Amino acid sequence: MVRKRTDMIAETRAKLIAAARREFAAKGYADSAMEDLTAEAGLTRGALYHHFGGKPGLLAAVIAQIDDEMTERLNAIADRAETRWRGFLDELEAYMEMSLEPEIQRIVLLDGPAVLGDPSRWPSQMACIRTTKRSLELMVEEGTIRPIDVDATARLVSGAALGGTLWIAGADDPKEASKQVVRSLTLLVSGLLSQPE
Repeated sequence: MVRKRTDMIAETRAKLIAAARREFAAKGYADSAMEDLTAEAGLTRGALYHHFGGKPGLLAAVIAQIDDEMTERLNAIADRAETRWRGFLDELEAYMEMSLEPEIQRIVLLDGPAVLGDPSRWPSQMACIRTTKRSLELMVEEGTIRPIDVDATARLVSGAALGGTLWIAGADDPKEASKQVVRSLTLLVSGLLSQPE
């Protein structure tokens, strides 16, 4: 049976992303040589350029994969909560805790912004804002939080969460910074509640 071209493309991309993810996590973006990651994937530099346009494009693809995995984990955490509000808080806390994971910290929070620029402009951040906005809309509808401008609030909450993770990743004591961010962020968003806890 002849393999479809789309399957071959997907396989090549997957090999390059997997190899890059291992290299970036182990060595960091700057110290990962394209020759090493293409050799590990059993491919050529030409394949990397063809599919990703270069090393920065490959980093963006790795970050997109990690972001997708983070989103799945966060959705599962929110879905397990007894209330939408509890799920909202649990999701924010879990996001801060994820910033302590070495792979996420190095690839997404340290190397990503250094190479790809402001993460608040990444497509994944726009998706996060949309998800946060929908959660806020539902909590307004059910009366859990007071009537607010959900678009502005979603951007502010997402921005605060992103800023918190970036601070945690660069902190001298990331675990302590994470605790401080969770406490502060919880206090900030609790001001949205219709009835204070």
